[in-house]
Amino acid sequence: VLRPPAAGMSVVEHVREMAAAGLHSNVRLLSGLLLTMSGNNPELFSPSQKYQLLVYHADSLFHDKEYRNAVSKYTMALQQKKALSKTSKVRPSTGNAASTPQSQCLPSEIEVKYKMAECYTMLKQDKDAIAILDGIPSRQRTPKINMMLANLYKKAGQERSSVTSYKEVLRQCPLALDAILGLLSLSVKGAEVASMTINVIQSIPNLDWLSVWIKAYAFVHTGDNTRAINTICSLEKKSLLRDNVDLLGSLADLYFRAGDNKNSILKFEQAQMLDPYLIKGMDVYGYLLAREGRLEDVENLGCRLFNISDQHAEPWVVSGCHSFYSKRYSRALYLGAKAIQLNSNSVQALLLKGAALRNMGRVQEAIIHFREAIRLAPCRLDCYEGLIECYLASSSIREAMVMANNVYKTLGANAQTLTLLATVCLEDPVTQEKAKTLLDKALTQRPDYIKAVVKKAELLSREQKYEDGIALLRNALANQSDCVLHRILGDFLVAVNEYQEAMDQYSIALSLDPNDQKSLEGMQKMEKEESPTDATQEEDVDDMEGSGEEGDLEGSDSEAAQWADQEQWFGMQ
Repeated sequence: VLRPPAAGMSVVEHVREMAAAGLHSNVRLLSGLLLTMSGNNPELFSPSQKYQLLVYHADSLFHDKEYRNAVSKYTMALQQKKALSKTSKVRPSTGNAASTPQSQCLPSEIEVKYKMAECYTMLKQDKDAIAILDGIPSRQRTPKINMMLANLYKKAGQERSSVTSYKEVLRQCPLALDAILGLLSLSVKGAEVASMTINVIQSIPNLDWLSVWIKAYAFVHTGDNTRAINTICSLEKKSLLRDNVDLLGSLADLYFRAGDNKNSILKFEQAQMLDPYLIKGMDVYGYLLAREGRLEDVENLGCRLFNISDQHAEPWVVSGCHSFYSKRYSRALYLGAKAIQLNSNSVQALLLKGAALRNMGRVQEAIIHFREAIRLAPCRLDCYEGLIECYLASSSIREAMVMANNVYKTLGANAQTLTLLATVCLEDPVTQEKAKTLLDKALTQRPDYIKAVVKKAELLSREQKYEDGIALLRNALANQSDCVLHRILGDFLVAVNEYQEAMDQYSIALSLDPNDQKSLEGMQKMEKEESPTDATQEEDVDDMEGSGEEGDLEGSDSEAAQWADQEQWFGMQ
């Protein structure tokens, strides 16, 4: 009944036409019915027609995000193709007029394998994805197959194979910029990468910026933040690349890595104004806003991002930062896990979940997350800071010292690494003098580096050198305003009986961050006119986030805690 006139289209060709037209739901229904007919009467369709029906049916399942079902149908299609290859060798033609055009436009077996690999990655079965793509002979691999393989190899830690695949992508498509970034992230020298694109740069007008772009991201991936910032700024100033959202996002991220939060926020805001649908980097932006106590802005950012897409990690991380800085750690843990489930490479999600675990007293579990963050972003200092805080929280000063020294050697002697090493030295009475020397070096390099100022103030507080501390803090606050610095200055002023000015400093701190508990406590103590010596007792823990906060949260977020307890490591893989 279904066979059309010889001159017309076969039913399989109708399915193919609908698939090409993007009518996936229609293809799914019709191909499903036809496959049942074929099962009941094996003679109804030729082997090549069965192969086509299975592929088109699997494609429609893929489109509906039913990846496991799609894989099973693609596997059946490949088995059918094998049988088809054998029979075509035995008898080249069936004499059926309709089979000739069908055999000419059979779905590509390589494309089927690529779709299977896509399904496996969506199912987080990376080993299966690599296995299916590895089975394709090198000469038959298209650029997208090599790109997927390169990314999968990189994720699996097979760096040499990843480099080979990225290079193959560039050989076929010399302007594949993400492949260039992939090579740079695997420590391939910038000059070598640039040499693979030089012919294109020279032959196409207005592409002279590309060699500078490669140089900039080579600096990014070697952790040379200062030179990376300068190079990207030089690119950004060129009239043709001015106001490029990707470059602004990279600049914002680099300023953040360099500890220049003010400029980082500025660049993120610029990028956001140019592209109101921007998602990339917004997790870092949300974190910076949360750290500054701008929780209302964080909440608004989270809502806006969820409206753009809830399938990316960033909205969940931003929402998690709001929970974390509102001291709802179990909820932050759940949101971090959800973000990791959506993107297992999200460094910010790993840091959020690690910090939540640490503040909930689950330090060993937190350590696993910070280590994974370091593996993914070996040039980001905040990943090491999180791990070192865990070591200090569990009194593992030796491990913290080893890690801080390694960071100091690996990332070089800059204000941030000097301060990190000093932070660990402050924990050991034997290394107090070393801490002082390191902090002085850091502040010589960057007198406005807040973390170094805070740690130096902590040291001066221990030595009861309050006048020196006041001078240090006033100097640091001359060109910037920071809640923590104003609060510590308030504490120091109380210690020297300058009560009125201390009250002013606490007020400024609270205007910058209304949730700053320690400033509130300082103010309340003064209002009760308690003795000034009591107020100074807070100083030793000024910068120890979450030091006494775990107890406040027990049972405050029970529903989220239940969700959090159900999560597995690195999300729900």
